[in-house]
Amino acid sequence: MDLFEHQARQLFEEHGILVPRAEVVDTAEEARVAAARLGGRVVVKAQVKTGGRGKAGGVKLAADPAAAHITARQILGMDIKGHTVRSVMVAQPVDIEAEFYVSYVLDRAAGCFLAIASAEGGMEIEEVAAERPEAVARLAIDPVEGVTPTRAAEIAAAAGLPADAADTLVKLWRVLIREDALLVEVNPLVRTTQGEILALDGKITLDDNARFRQERWGAERETYDEELEATAAAKGLNYVKLDGDVGIIGNGAGLVMSTLDVVAGCGARPANFLDIGGGASAQIMADGLSVILSDPSVTAVFVNVFGGITACDAVADGIVQALESVRLTKPLVVRLDGNNAVRGRAILDARAHPLVQQATTMDGAARRAAELAH
Repeated sequence: MDLFEHQARQLFEEHGILVPRAEVVDTAEEARVAAARLGGRVVVKAQVKTGGRGKAGGVKLAADPAAAHITARQILGMDIKGHTVRSVMVAQPVDIEAEFYVSYVLDRAAGCFLAIASAEGGMEIEEVAAERPEAVARLAIDPVEGVTPTRAAEIAAAAGLPADAADTLVKLWRVLIREDALLVEVNPLVRTTQGEILALDGKITLDDNARFRQERWGAERETYDEELEATAAAKGLNYVKLDGDVGIIGNGAGLVMSTLDVVAGCGARPANFLDIGGGASAQIMADGLSVILSDPSVTAVFVNVFGGITACDAVADGIVQALESVRLTKPLVVRLDGNNAVRGRAILDARAHPLVQQATTMDGAARRAAELAH
């Protein structure tokens, strides 16, 4: 479960990490009032669960309360990578001497956490990592030992961070462990001209398996940033909106993740993550197709199913029945493999829907979906 920036800041404050004063508001008038309380000159930041807000125009400096009103009015309602801005954070600006990047992330392959840090933080950190990987330090963290003051000093030294950032590194680790997080990221972590180390931004992803220990976020869990996600959740679908044009339906989280990668490798962008799990009844398929087809950015749909406990012919029956209740307006590419795949393909061939195509391999289906999307 991803948190909004203001929620991440709340956790930072609870663990002793310094952040600028800020308020979260839902209207332009509330932004004006908040700016007046915060001293007049403020930064207005879109609250959406995606990166790239600054480049998209979702982070702007306002010189006074009147400017904050105008700026908030411009940002509220914006679409940033498929996410609608429904609230903004009004924050005090700070005088920055230097910007850094710091994160802790779970490395599943290595079976440990990874500390990633750089003395060159800010909006261009992705470019820094791609063009000059030596500027980004990556250090494995023993999950038993954790980040001690000594280990924090080693991380700071490896990344070229100031020595007094080590205390913040220890506190960020506490956030990760005590709040059941899989990712804690600060970009930028800054040193001000007054010598303070502050977190100007924050991204936290909590482990869904620990939801029973994170009940205080229960109310927020019902507040979806995307209407499509809210609709999917109401139908019991495991759906996440992404910034792309190929709708994805698969059975099993691993298969869906692989499908996203293959589609991206074919030059297209996945529009969503949708895992229908072990079942593919007509109702589940109809609900899934309905949600995906409601996304105006989707120009083609890719259904990728590997038949196991639920055989491919049952999946094909579900697709056929779903087509009776859902008006298919965009091309649909289906790849069936595994248990009763041949029978499933025959069922779809017999239906002969003009917008439904089949492919026998995942690569072939992904290429065709990408072609149709473009």
